[in-house]
Amino acid sequence: MLIAPVAFAGLLALSSRRGKVEEEGGSLELMEFDGRGLAAGVRMVERVVKTPAEWKALLTAQQFYVTRNGSTDTPFTGTYHSLTAEGLYRCVGCGTGLFRSEEKFDSGTGWPSYWAPADPRNVRTREDVSLFVERTEVACPRCGAHLGHVFPDGPAPSHLRYCINESALRFVPGH
Repeated sequence: MLIAPVAFAGLLALSSRRGKVEEEGGSLELMEFDGRGLAAGVRMVERVVKTPAEWKALLTAQQFYVTRNGSTDTPFTGTYHSLTAEGLYRCVGCGTGLFRSEEKFDSGTGWPSYWAPADPRNVRTREDVSLFVERTEVACPRCGAHLGHVFPDGPAPSHLRYCINESALRFVPGH
């Protein structure tokens, strides 16, 4: 029993890539959402690129650790995994609308989970082999923030589980 927390902490340390999150300039096409969380149309937006010092000034230490260093929140420590209010989950770094309450479900994992993003353009995926296993990382396409991972064990209709770190999200009540 005493070994489990230490083992989990070790896995978290291994899962942290501790490298710089990939950032690039330019523009991209995203679905914009209004203040109530409703789709407002597809728009070209500029990528958000900041220095590590600028990110540290904007984010809490935990948010920086997760989103900029590719780490993971401890499960069941936040409130979003059990939140059932209607609204939109935005990127903590740039405000991009990522996930809606309509696609949220209780995965029992302790992390907020969704069977689909608010719009496919609003998330980016890539291969992640940081824990000696192949996974698919989910990132914000606008600011490059590490959000979590997506797994093929979710509910219908997509059968996907976007397992997202609470530290990467900002919930905005809506609808």
